[in-house]
Amino acid sequence: MNNKLITYKKSGVNINAADKFVNFITSVSSKKRGKKKFSNIGGFGSISNIPNRIKQPKIVACTDGVGTKVEIANTLNKYNTIGIDLVAMSVNDLIVQGAKPLLFLDYISINKIDLKKLKSIIKGIVKGCKLSQCELVGGETAEMPGTYEKGKFDIAGFAVGVVSKNKILSKNKIKNNDLILAIPSSGLHSNGYSLVHYLLKQKKIDIKKNKFLKKELIKPTKIYVGEVLNLINKNLINGCANITGGGLADNIKRVIPDNFVAELNLDQIKTSKIFKWLHKEGVSDKEMLKTFNCGVGFCLIADPKKLGRIKKYFSKSFEPYVIGKISKNSKLKVKLHGSVNWI
Repeated sequence: MNNKLITYKKSGVNINAADKFVNFITSVSSKKRGKKKFSNIGGFGSISNIPNRIKQPKIVACTDGVGTKVEIANTLNKYNTIGIDLVAMSVNDLIVQGAKPLLFLDYISINKIDLKKLKSIIKGIVKGCKLSQCELVGGETAEMPGTYEKGKFDIAGFAVGVVSKNKILSKNKIKNNDLILAIPSSGLHSNGYSLVHYLLKQKKIDIKKNKFLKKELIKPTKIYVGEVLNLINKNLINGCANITGGGLADNIKRVIPDNFVAELNLDQIKTSKIFKWLHKEGVSDKEMLKTFNCGVGFCLIADPKKLGRIKKYFSKSFEPYVIGKISKNSKLKVKLHGSVNWI
């Protein structure tokens, strides 16, 4: 008898651990939704209904990850919020076109299945789905020894939403003299972390010993779904933009129609401590603006007459405020005025 049998487990892949993780996802998702069984998870594919109240439904799909923010989670050994980030990065894109998130799937690749770590990540994903009013319908966990170093992992998310044809936020709804409103971010969200890591390395800063950074760098991305969908349903906005990688200017120009320009007053931006800290540590104005959201997590474009009604849908911490307006211009999509106050 050969005592040196080649097995999958010896290669570093543990099928039994993976099965236990699937069972955990099923139970935690079902508990969150008040169901005895969450039947979609564990199968080869997931089946979901398109809400029948949606007239002329259009499907919108998005995918994203959280980049090198996973390394902050690893450094701090804190994984219960990174899943919220993952959901936020996709659903905040969906609502830009007016879509309501319907379902979400995740992909986790890791060197070796660590049930404690993975369970914590999934709890965050489930919480993110709850905040987004959508369902976690499935996903994939890949154990990849040799591809990832010990303890390393990556995550990606995939969201699908639906919008009525007449509710799509297309560029042609944006008008001359519309206001551009900033909704505050909760912090860095999930962009610019490679620059953050570089700065920390150059300055030899240990975030585990820095109370301020330890808190700020792991803050989850704000999910804007509830507020923005309410505004869309009430026909209160003409457009919007999710401010992610590339910063304010690069993201808002994606929704500006031809022959119009977004005039942004940078001196109106209400930035927060983490951005002020980054600037103080040596990141230039130009780098700040093209890398980080600088305190503006999401933008709304709306008729000035609707500003008062719009504000009623937000808590004080995330109340929108004016940072610019739409003007006619055949050459530029974005024009910046003033400068951010980092003090």
